[in-house]
Amino acid sequence: MVDFYDNDSSEDDENVQKKPARATAVALTHNLGKSELPTIAAAGYGAIAEQIVQIAFDNGVKVRSDGDLAQMLAAIELDSEIPSEALIAVAEVLSYVYKENGTLASIIKKQEETDEQ
Repeated sequence: MVDFYDNDSSEDDENVQKKPARATAVALTHNLGKSELPTIAAAGYGAIAEQIVQIAFDNGVKVRSDGDLAQMLAAIELDSEIPSEALIAVAEVLSYVYKENGTLASIIKKQEETDEQ
């Protein structure tokens, strides 16, 4: 997840100096098929966020933009499970990533094979 448009748009007055947009990025890890919740693997702002996103792209990891979720998750301690308040949003993101990577179908197939035994 990444948010490259993290600025306060509520200050529309031309006389008010606006803060420059600051990137926010969060990387999650998740072992699909286990009952564990996803955990925060990396999080950062600005240049660190850009590095997280670049590493993801370099490794073929799909990136999804969700500014509100990125802000919430970036505030959580590294290696912590995601909070229950974020479960639905994170599940949607992981579903997207698994579909894009083609990993969901292979995991479901493995689970079905295990269930048959």
